[in-house]
Order: sequence, then C-alpha cells, then structure tokens
Amino acid sequence: MTLKYFRFCTVLFALLMSSHLMAQPSADAGKTLFRNYCATCHAKDMKTASTGPALGGSEERWADYPREDLYGWIRNSQAMINAGHPRAVELWDQYKPTVMTAWPNLTDDDIESVLLYINQEYTKVPETNSGGGGGTGAVASSGGQYTWLYWVLAAALGALALILMQYISGLNKLIAARDGEEFIEKPFLKRIFTKKVISLLILAAVIVGGYTTVTNAINLGRQQGYEPEQPINFSHAIHAGENGIDCQYCHDGARRSKHAVIPATNTCMNCHSAIKNGSNFGTAELTKIYASVGYDPTTNRYIEEYDKLSKEDIEKIYKKWISDQYILSNDDVNTLDKKGEKLVEKQWKDIVSSLTNEQKDEIQGPIEWVRIHNLPDHVYFNHAQHVTVGGVECQTCHGKVEEMDVVAQASPLSMGWCINCHRETAVDFKGNEYYANYELYHDQLAKGEKEKITVEDIGGLECQKCHY
Repeated sequence: MTLKYFRFCTVLFALLMSSHLMAQPSADAGKTLFRNYCATCHAKDMKTASTGPALGGSEERWADYPREDLYGWIRNSQAMINAGHPRAVELWDQYKPTVMTAWPNLTDDDIESVLLYINQEYTKVPETNSGGGGGTGAVASSGGQYTWLYWVLAAALGALALILMQYISGLNKLIAARDGEEFIEKPFLKRIFTKKVISLLILAAVIVGGYTTVTNAINLGRQQGYEPEQPINFSHAIHAGENGIDCQYCHDGARRSKHAVIPATNTCMNCHSAIKNGSNFGTAELTKIYASVGYDPTTNRYIEEYDKLSKEDIEKIYKKWISDQYILSNDDVNTLDKKGEKLVEKQWKDIVSSLTNEQKDEIQGPIEWVRIHNLPDHVYFNHAQHVTVGGVECQTCHGKVEEMDVVAQASPLSMGWCINCHRETAVDFKGNEYYANYELYHDQLAKGEKEKITVEDIGGLECQKCHY
C-alpha cells in the first residue's frame, strides 16, 4: 500500500510540475499576447511611439511602485486614473484624451509574458540573459532562466522512485522467504503502471488534449500580421500618406454599406489617366492597371472591343508604351538599347503573371486582389454603422495604413478584441440623430448621473447584434 501511494504521489508531482512549466510566463507566449492585445496601438520595436507610447523600459518607469500597480495599470488604466494613482495620473496627463483599452481578463502570468517579450524586443538579447537587478531580472528568472532546474528535479524524483521500488521489492522478497511463502515478482512495467497511475495519466491526457484543442480552435483563422503579396505593388504610404487621399475616396462603401469594398479599376483611372509614371515603380505597376481595363496610355483612349484582342495584340500595345517611356526618360537614348529591351520584357512578364492565373487565362478583366481582412461567416459587421454612425477612424481597426507600403492586418479582429472595444468606447450622443430616441441616457448625461454612454450600454454586447 505504501509503495502504491508513493508511486501515485510521484506521478502526481510530475504532472503538477508539467502543468507548472506549461503555465510559466515566456517571451513566446508574450509575443502572441502582444499581437492580440497591444500591437494595435504600440509599435512592435518597443522604441517608437505609435498611437500609444513606446513600451520599452516600462518596468523601470514603474519601479518605484509595487508590481501589482503595473498589473492594475495594464488591466484597467482608467480605474487607476480615477483612483488618483500618481503614476497613472502622470501618464494620463501626457497622453490624454487617448484611452488605453482595458484588458481585465489578463492574468499575472499573461502580463509577465508580455513584459518578457517587450524586454526581449527592446534590448534584443535572449530571454535567459535578461536577468540582473530590478523588476526585469525577476521576470526573466521566473520566465525561463531556471526552467531547467525543474526538469532536473523531476528527473531526480523519478529516478529516486525507481530506486525505492527496487528496494521495497527486495524487502518484500526477504519477508516472503522468512515466512516460507513463494514470492512472485511482477514485471517492471506492471509495477510502475498500476490502475491508479494509468487512470491519472488518462485524466492528464484528457486535460492537456482539451486545453490544446480549445487553444488551437480559438486561434483558427486568426491572421494578425498577414501581409500577402498583391498582384500590383500599391503603396498606401504614397497614396494615403504622402498624397493625403482619404480612405473613403477609394473604399467608398465604408460610409454607406456593410462592406468597405475593394475599389474598381475605374477609381484608379480617375487619377492615373493623367499620372502615367509612378513615383516608385515608373511604368511597371501602372501599366498593369491599363492592361486590365484596356486603356491605351499612348493615345489616351480606351481600346475598342478590347475583350476580343489576343494576348499578342495586347503585348504589342503595352510593350510599345513601355519602350517609348524608357526612351523619353533617358536623354542619351534614341532607340531601345539592350537594357531597355530587358526592362520591357521583364515588365511584360510581370503584367502577364499579375493579371492571369490558373483560373483566369486572359489579361483583360478585373484585378484579383488578395483579401486580407476576413471575418467568419457567422459574424455580422457593418462598416457604415461604425464609420458613419459611430465616427470610428479607419486606423482604429486597420492600424496606420497611411504608413504601410504593403498592407498587413494590424488587429486580431477576435471576439474578445471587439467586446473590449464595445465596453470602453464612448458613444457620441451630441448632435447624432441616430441616438435621439435614447431619452433616458440623454437625461442621465444632462444631469451628470453618467459621464459617458458606452457601446455596451446601448446593447453592443448582445449576441444577436453580431451573430445572426
């Protein structure tokens, strides 16, 4: 009985040690958490100020206060500001009126993992070398520096259990010989894997398997940071950034419909029937647009019956255009030289590869852009509700697109991310006729009974609002 109890305790201890190791804060876990919760507002190099401040060195800036205060700030900054915490008020004075999103569901280990990742990216040193004085060293130690010690301890206890098993087996054999009884020694594996131990291992496998399945299911379809190559090198940094083109000029559906819509090629032609050389790629990318829609930039006319032209005929039109532009851009060239010939051939091949694929043989036709932001089919999201009624800036969800040469998904677009936004975002009732029928809330605001009305207050967390 004693041996069985000892074996049971040994296995239980090993399982507890495994779960402890799995739950340890780590920079890898922090990277995922940072992407899901922080990356929308904070730069990932931890040194550059974005919508929110640079996070590098944040632990040192909170070093004069208990560690729990930093946890509290990350979970709910506004609560600490309202409570008059000096560091919280100081930060609010620097960055108001930008409100930091509350993350009440983050555990201490989650926050430590994020801090580990922040420190790793900020200092650019391995996680295990980030020890030393102050809070940072303490986090690094708990996160990975002594992980090997737990494994050594678990291995030592396992070896001790095996030695004791053999010792007890020997004692039982001596007792049987003394009493004149026959001693039947069980096989080694049967002595280790008793029914209780097997039951415990099955239970542990179910728990670990369930945890892994749920975690992977939650992450299914998540593609934050997704940055696919597009058929045309379109730079938002040039169009929306340098040239200041409003987002809704191209994505005009955002203010009036569920979808923001991908702009039609005709929208591009509003400008590029006149602007025929791009600032970054010259004729290379703009000619793809002309070839897709059938516009001849040499004659400034749309080609009649363009859809009936062969690929060879189209090739002649646009190779001539590229050749003429190459000669015009080089004062010392009167005819197409070898360098120009290579340029023309390369640009034509790029046009063909960008505008055709396995399902589309012809160059003519719409440009098949690669979709980046995509919600599950069971989720309802209306751009007009957010953009026109709510006055939400595009950057809130899509990040600083005006700084992106290649667009990437900035936000996780997860259910938790949306819910936290609805909990924190104040609805602008003043002068907004859409909310005129909420008389009770208007009265409460007028009397000072409420400081703000959030999306949650007007039903923003009701399941049927987002799920059919």
